[in-house]
Amino acid sequence: MAAAMAWLRRGAWGPARRCGRSYSAGGVSPGVPLSCPLPGVPKAVFAATEGRERFETRVTALENGLRVASQRKFGQFCTVGLLINSGSRHEAKYLSGISHFLEKLAFSSTAQFGSKDEILLTLEKHGGICDCQASRDTIMYAVSADAKGLDTVVNLLADVALQPRLSDEEIEMTRMAIRFELEDLNMRPDPEPLLTEMIHAAAYRENTVGLNRFCPVENTNKIDRQVLHSYLRNYYTPDRMVLAGVGIEHEQLVECAKKYLLGVEPVWGSAQAKDVDRSVAQYTGGIVKVEKDMSDVSLGPTPIPELTHIMIGLESCSFLEEDFIPFAVLNMMMGGGGSFSAGGPGKGMFTRLYLNVLNRHHWMYNATSYHHSYEDTGLLCIHASADPKQVREMVEIITREFILMAGAVGEVELERAKTQLKSMLMMNLESRPVIFEDVGRQVLATNTRKLPHELCALISQVKSADIKRVVTKMLHKKPAVAALGDLTDLPTYEHIQAALSSKDGRLPRMYRLFR
Repeated sequence: MAAAMAWLRRGAWGPARRCGRSYSAGGVSPGVPLSCPLPGVPKAVFAATEGRERFETRVTALENGLRVASQRKFGQFCTVGLLINSGSRHEAKYLSGISHFLEKLAFSSTAQFGSKDEILLTLEKHGGICDCQASRDTIMYAVSADAKGLDTVVNLLADVALQPRLSDEEIEMTRMAIRFELEDLNMRPDPEPLLTEMIHAAAYRENTVGLNRFCPVENTNKIDRQVLHSYLRNYYTPDRMVLAGVGIEHEQLVECAKKYLLGVEPVWGSAQAKDVDRSVAQYTGGIVKVEKDMSDVSLGPTPIPELTHIMIGLESCSFLEEDFIPFAVLNMMMGGGGSFSAGGPGKGMFTRLYLNVLNRHHWMYNATSYHHSYEDTGLLCIHASADPKQVREMVEIITREFILMAGAVGEVELERAKTQLKSMLMMNLESRPVIFEDVGRQVLATNTRKLPHELCALISQVKSADIKRVVTKMLHKKPAVAALGDLTDLPTYEHIQAALSSKDGRLPRMYRLFR
């Protein structure tokens, strides 16, 4: 014991605490205390707390209309990418599924790089990874790599976006990948991606964000290089692009953009874009039903029971409107999730869909709120799952929750929802790729970026009256309904609409002589 105390008193690094030669606790090999710089090791650079302006997003517009946006972040690595105002919503005059093809073809062979492997090897030299994601309104090419390789990264991004080879072999491989993905989408136990497609198709029938995000099977053989080039000619123009970077100097990024993205002739030619679809989303409401046997989606030792899935949505607002923040708070207040959760209050167990639905109705397997927002519209939905025999009761529970949204909002639940939203926002924005996407999307839509502290201030200002106002306005719209599974007991669309127009959210009573 005495020996141990002596060891603690003199410290684990031996008796000598000054710079110079010293001996380790064993007293055998010479060592240097950690308080001294090690010979041959570069001086450490520490993050400093500087003024807020150091972390503001800087935006520069080039002569060709391309915008360059950057955000400083301490660290060795950076995330850089191109965001393009192009997606499935712009495919009204084209074959549906082009964006899905472009997403799968990204980072394949280009004018400079002979194959995908060559691209990955180039990135590997800078510890980099790449990704492409296509959504309804944006396609995003992104790379995370060592900041010292910025020139290589921007050169690669410019080549991937503007000089893809789109060889016959790559297109054929993409067709196979898409067919497999569509097959998997219909077989997976989680129906959420499929229901999201269906609710958009119901809410915006055959226009803009209601167009199919996934390529329909019948179009896979129709999309070729000529079709892709005709689309790219109209939508891959500099004025529709933002080069965003996080973790790099703004001046460096602007220099690289001028070098590789200014005055570059794309592989499809530089003819003026003629056929750009500038349609504004038209909310129609409606119902999309898919009768499907869900009894065998998850077999095995613990199979998931057969469930019917319902999603009911109403039009909210675009992310450019002031009401976007109250809707975000409302969505957080509704919350919800699966019937099994291994979490406490931090996992949303005090949200309305947990307290009023999952905790009271043991037969409900899921009740979750979603908010989809775009530059000209938005959609607030509730997804619910239950046994096919209890579909009618489940629909009534959800319609009642929509009506209750317009009722009294408790001060405690409102403050909890606001705190949870701010917490989620700040936690997500600790991740460099999330900051990159936030910077890119905001600059693409508005040419500027609201910083996290500004968003938190707006969230704090939301009052219960704001929630009531936006919900009252929302309830005047026609509902959008998506239904998947055994739909024998599904109420008619007219009955769901009547329930959402009533004071208590109850479905009209039905009397049957025979069941």
